[in-house]
Parts: sequence; C-alpha cells; structure tokens
Amino acid sequence: MEEFRRSYSRLCRESGAEPQEAVLQQLHQLPRGRLDLATQSLTVETCRALGKLLPREMLCTELVLSDCMLSEEGATLLLRGLCANTVLRFLDLKGNNLRAAGAEALGKLLQQNKSIQSLTLEWNSLGTWDDAFATFCGGLAANGALQQLDLRNNQISHKGAEELALALKGNTTLQQLDLRWNNVGLLGGRALMNCLPSNRTLWRLDLAGNNIPGDVLRAVEQAMGHSQDRLTTFQENQARTHVLSKEVQHLREEKSKQFLDLMETIDKQREEMAKSSRASAARVGQLQEALNERHSIINALKAKLQMTEAALALSEQKAQDLGELLATAEQEQLSLSQRQAKELKLEQQEAAERESKLLRDLSAANEKNLLLQNQVEELERKVRCQQEQLFQTRQELTSTSAELKMRAIQAEERLDMEKRRCRQSLEDSESLRIKEVEHMTRHLEESERAMQERVQRLEAARLSLEEELGRVKAAALSERGQAEEELIKAKNQAHLEERQRLAHLEDKLRLLAQARDEAQGACLQHRQAVAEAQTRASQLGLQVESLRRRLEELQQELSLKDQERVAEVSRVRVELQEQNGRLQAELAAQEALREKAAALERQLKVMASDHREALLDRESENASLREKLRLREAEIARIRDEEAQRASFLQNAVLAYVQGSPVRTLSPPK
Repeated sequence: MEEFRRSYSRLCRESGAEPQEAVLQQLHQLPRGRLDLATQSLTVETCRALGKLLPREMLCTELVLSDCMLSEEGATLLLRGLCANTVLRFLDLKGNNLRAAGAEALGKLLQQNKSIQSLTLEWNSLGTWDDAFATFCGGLAANGALQQLDLRNNQISHKGAEELALALKGNTTLQQLDLRWNNVGLLGGRALMNCLPSNRTLWRLDLAGNNIPGDVLRAVEQAMGHSQDRLTTFQENQARTHVLSKEVQHLREEKSKQFLDLMETIDKQREEMAKSSRASAARVGQLQEALNERHSIINALKAKLQMTEAALALSEQKAQDLGELLATAEQEQLSLSQRQAKELKLEQQEAAERESKLLRDLSAANEKNLLLQNQVEELERKVRCQQEQLFQTRQELTSTSAELKMRAIQAEERLDMEKRRCRQSLEDSESLRIKEVEHMTRHLEESERAMQERVQRLEAARLSLEEELGRVKAAALSERGQAEEELIKAKNQAHLEERQRLAHLEDKLRLLAQARDEAQGACLQHRQAVAEAQTRASQLGLQVESLRRRLEELQQELSLKDQERVAEVSRVRVELQEQNGRLQAELAAQEALREKAAALERQLKVMASDHREALLDRESENASLREKLRLREAEIARIRDEEAQRASFLQNAVLAYVQGSPVRTLSPPK
C-alpha cells in the first residue's frame, strides 16, 4: 500500500492538484488487500488518479467506495480504470447517487471485467433512466464472473425489471440478486418470474417492498426453492464425483506402485544376470588366455622341431659326404689289396682278431642303445604321469564345478579356494612340462654338439688321411726313380713297409666305420626324440581341442541362459501390458460413469423447472442411481481386491522363478 500511496500522490501532483489528506491517511492505515475509502468525499482528480492506478494494482481484491458522494465524471473515471483490473473481487458503490452516466459505465465494466464476483449498488438511482439501465442490463447479460448483485433502493421500475429479466435469461453465473425497495410492480414481478425457468444458476431473489402480489412472490419463492434444491443436488453430485475421482486416483497410484515394484524386481534380475554374464565372460577370457598360451608353446615346439630337422638334414648330408669319402678310400684299399692279396692272406688271423674287436664294439653299442631305450621309457613314463595328473586335475575341475553349481550361494569362498588350487596345480603342471621341454631341448642341443664334434673329428681324420696319402704317393713317386736299381734288394723291405702302412690304414678305416656307426646311432636317437616331440605336440593339440570344445559348450550355455532371460522378460512385459489394458478398460468404464453422471445432472437441470412431484420422481431415480453407484463401488472394490491378489500371485511367481532359476544359483549372494 505504501507504493500505491506514493503513486497516488505523484499522479495528483502531475494533474496540478494536491492529494487529499483523508485519502492518504486511509491508504496508510488500511490492511493489505483491501482498499476502504468509505464516507470519503473523493474529488474528480482523486478519481482520475485512482482510475489510472487500479488497472496496475495486483494486490487489492476489495474496494469499498460507499457514501463517497462521487460525481458522474469521477464515477466514470473510476469505473473505466476498473475495466482492465484482473484481481478485484468485491466492489461496493453504495450511496453514491449514480445516475445515467454511472449506469452506462457500470454496464461497460460488467461487459469487460472478468474478475468482480460481488457488486453492491444500494442507494443509487440507476433505474431512473431506462436507456442507461438497459445498457447496464446488457453488460450484466454478457458478464461471466459476477455472482452477487445488490440493487436495493435504485428506483427500478417495471421496465427496468423487464430489462433485468432479459439479462437474467442470458446470464449464467449470477447466484444472488437483491431488488428490495424498488418500484418493480406486478408487471416487473411477472417478467422476473417468467425468466426464472431459463436461468439455472440464480438461487436467491429478494423482491420485498416492490408492490408485487403475494402469488407472484410465492411463485418466485417456489422457483428459488427449486433452484436451491437443484443447487444442493448439484453440490452433492460434485462431491460424489470428487470422491470417485479421488478413489480412481488412488487406484491409479496403487497400480503405478505395483508396476514400479515389478519393474524394480525385473531390473534387479537384469543386474544379477548381467553380473553372471560378466563372470562367465571373465572365465571364458581366462580359458582363452590359457588356450593362447598353449598355442604359443606349441608354436615354439614346432619351431624347435623344424630347427632339429634342419640340423638332422645337415648331419645326414655330412654323413653322406663321409660315406663318399669312405667309398673312395675303399676303392683305393681294394686296389692296394689286389696288389697285396698274398700278404692279406697271411694277415687273416689279424682280421679275425679285428672282427672280434668289432663284435665287442658292437656289443658296447648295443648296450648304449639299451641305455638310451631305458631313458626313452623313463620319459614315456613321465609323460604318462603328466597325462594322469592332467586327467586328475580335469576330474577335480569337473567335481569342483559341480559342487559350485550346487552350493554357489553357500560356498563362494570355497569356490575361490578350489579355483586357486586348480590354477596352482595347472601352473605346476605347466611349469613341469616347460622344464621337461627345456631338458629335452638341452639334451638335443648337447647331442647335436656331440655329433658336430664327432663330425669335426672325422673331418680332421679324413684330412690327415688325405695328407698322409699325398705324402705316400709323393714318396712312392720319388722313390720309384731312385729305387729302380735297388728294387730287387729292397723288395722285402718295401713289403714290410707296405704291410705296416696297410695295417695303419685298416686301423684308420676301422675307426672311421666306428665313427659312422656312432653317427648313425646318434641320428636314430635324434629321430626318436623328434618322434617323441611330435607325439607330445599331438597330445597338446588334443588338449587344446578339448579346451576349445569346453569353451564352445560354455558359450552355448550362456546363449541358452540369455534366451531364457529374454523369454521371461517378454512374458512379464506381456502380462504388464495386459494389466495396463485392464486398467485402461476400468478407466474407460469410470469415464463412462462420469459421462452418465453428467447426463443425469443435465437431466436434473432440465426437469428442475417442473412440479414437486417430478422432483420426487427424480429423487427416487437418484436413489436408484445411488444404489447403482454403491454397487459400482462394491464392484470396483472387488476388482481392486482381485487385481491386488493377481499382482501378489504374479509377484510370488516372479520371485519363485528368480529363486529357482539357474541364473539365481550362479549369482553372488546379496
């Protein structure tokens, strides 16, 4: 109000007039939301300022201007300003002697303003001029907000009453009209009585002190009684519809709560299934990593196998070269033996001794072969032991997986311990296998080095023999020219020397044959080792295939579980959609009930203008409707109970499925 007071003072000074002290004092003392200027003589400047301020005032809901002695111009300015106001609810213009201009301004106010609900115009002269009052009545007919109108002591004649009757036929909001102490007369009373059947909202009309006959007053009172009864029935129906709407809202809230609870359970199941899928994916990843490690080991073994095969090919090539050298040496020996056949016959005994020595060497080589075979058998026993250990670990894995499936919720810690133990055993077996492979590779490398050393020694012996043969040939050629004359004398000596050389060469040939036999035995050992490595690689390949098949089985199980989960979720969604359809059908039925109630209300409004007997018939019809509503409420309660039971059954079924599903058994405890 303080801002309103300052604005009022500023506008008065702008118009060249001083603000009224009485008005300022009233503005300072008035409570919030109410402007009371009763019994204050307001000037035209004050009315002009108030007319400019009231359209922008958003806090004032009551305006009291009774007994303010407003002039025609001041009232017009005030009412023109109130046309644009949207918050004013109560307006009191009692005792201001408003005439033609005031009536026309009030008509414009009622035609434009949409917020005023109560208008007091007691002790004015609005009915003195028929044209001005007709304008007022036209604004009243077009108004859609006014509910209470006080027109006491306004000199309204029968013509004004007829204009009021026409306005009441078009008005749909006015509920109370006070026309006491006017000059309505018989004609005006009949006009008002005849307009009442067309008006469905007016339930109070005061016509005392208007020279109206008693029968007309009684008819008006009877019509007002009908209107009051109609209003009470309308209020009762509104209350019932409000109660029904509350119950429907309560049912909707309950259904939404049940739906949300069911969706929460479904979300929890989805989370548990996602956890189980993540755990299975991690397990599959671990198996894939182990499979990749096995593949890398197999690839390394294959590379080593290729290297050993290349080394064997080199050693075989060298052995072939040595064989060729031996063949050339044998040819030379044969040529020498042809020359000295007679001398070789004498040395058959020595050859027999050499054969005995060779037999002894063969027996030693056989003993070495037996030792190597024993080593091979020991390696095979170790491989079988490793296979048995792997089989035992697989059996333990299967047993532990079965126990984990049966006791997943109660013994998750035991499962972790079994997993760690299995992993440790697998790591130990893997480490043992790696150590054995390293031992075999070292053994192969050592044997290869020994073969290379033997080949080098053989090469050195071959070179020495070639050098010695060259020296012998050179000596023979040199001595041939020198000893032609002394051939006969030194023949015996030459024979002795040749015998010695032949013996020496035979010893060297024997050594070369032994070296060749040893090289062949080493080659056989290498081939056996390669065969064992190939068998081991094939066994590892079989293990890899078994692990791959196990991985595929786990993936198939996961896909089956995912399909079951999707089927269950789709089934629950279909059930929820069916429930929503049933709820929508119930809502449609309730909407139909509301439409029926609205139709009944319209019928009540149409039939209210008839006689009391029709009202009694309508009351019986209302009783039947109440019984129908009671039956409908009982049916709704029964449907609600059935829906609650169905929801509980569905919830129990979902919980039972969740508790009994394999996903639940594999999910970790909450």
